[in-house]
Amino acid sequence: MDDLMPVLVCGMLFIGLPWVILHYITKWKQAPRITEEDEKLLDEMQMLARRLEDRVMTVERIIAADNPDWKPGLSTTQSPYLSDRESERPLDRPLDRRN
Repeated sequence: MDDLMPVLVCGMLFIGLPWVILHYITKWKQAPRITEEDEKLLDEMQMLARRLEDRVMTVERIIAADNPDWKPGLSTTQSPYLSDRESERPLDRPLDRRN
């Protein structure tokens, strides 16, 4: 049994480990990629979501001004989902994907 252990360890190290690594590299390369059409659709959906969020925030500000007891669901000053840099970006321009 003691003579068999180094053979098993070497077999696992030099055959098993590379096989697992190459198997998952192959799976990763076969995975579907996002197309330019899909990326454009995502940009359009993101712009729509930002415009809708802006509208909701505007309605919340109007309601808060009319009814002081009303508590808004979102922040009326800035979206909780956007960083400072993204919130300053105009809504009609898609995100820069090079970051």
